[in-house]
Amino acid sequence: MCTERTVAGPCGLERPIECALFRLFPEVARAIQSVTSDDIQQYIDAIRRNVCSVCADRASDDSCETRQQVRCALDAYLLLVVDAIEEATGKTFSREALGAPGGGGTVDRSALQMRI
Repeated sequence: MCTERTVAGPCGLERPIECALFRLFPEVARAIQSVTSDDIQQYIDAIRRNVCSVCADRASDDSCETRQQVRCALDAYLLLVVDAIEEATGKTFSREALGAPGGGGTVDRSALQMRI
């Protein structure tokens, strides 16, 4: 599903190691493991607090040009990360905190903006 994936399947980024989702995956996993809650927002907050805060793309004023240009894989695929959390934990989270009332419909991407 990655927008950078080539037709043949591999990553099409010139430097795949620069992808925040994969570069910071250990931090993502630790952030997820640090939370025990049925509230998905707490998992998202942990990711933002523990992953985004150490990301090289974050500016000194806490802004993120990569995210603002919708080029951050972690932010772009956050809902898939949420799905993976659900699968790993056996939980089903409400999508209301993600801007999708009732869990369906179009997700309000502004609800996914990082709040560091």
